Amino acid sequence: MNADAKPIIDFKRLIRTIPDYPKPGIMFRDITTLLLDPQGLRGAVDELMLPFLNMSVDLVAGIEARGFILGGAVAHELGKGFVPVRKKGKLPHKTIGQEYQLEYGVDAVEIHADAIAPGQRVLLVDDLIATGGTAEAAIELVRRSGGELIAAAFIIDLPELGGSVKLRKRGVSVHTLVSFEGH
Repeated sequence: MNADAKPIIDFKRLIRTIPDYPKPGIMFRDITTLLLDPQGLRGAVDELMLPFLNMSVDLVAGIEARGFILGGAVAHELGKGFVPVRKKGKLPHKTIGQEYQLEYGVDAVEIHADAIAPGQRVLLVDDLIATGGTAEAAIELVRRSGGELIAAAFIIDLPELGGSVKLRKRGVSVHTLVSFEGH
């Protein structure tokens, strides 16, 4: 390996799988083990950020809660501001919200009404794309604010749940680092 080459990181090896959490049949993909590993964390942030280094990005939006960790780090590395996409009722100032469907019910996410100015180019970051409901709601908030969503970036894709396909059908460029079979 030459001095400029980056080590290849096996992100899948650094992600813990917890069977039957939060309910039977679910294989929970836990990135806290990746976050604990200095090379894993650095590598994940780099790989989430690098495709967008030469693109015009004004803001990074991160979805609560792991998207705060990753999105904040990506925003820092890109030298851009950060927009937290929070669960309903968690932001202290005037907000706009967007509901999305859950398996059994409805939930909502919010951003501050003044977080994204019209025309600002936004990169959305989270740890995982599954069914895509939360990401779609965050994308809608960006667009309702007048922002332009340039892409969505995730560490993990669960392709069988269809979220990344759903986002692509809405015209969103999706960047992921690893895929896992199943739920």
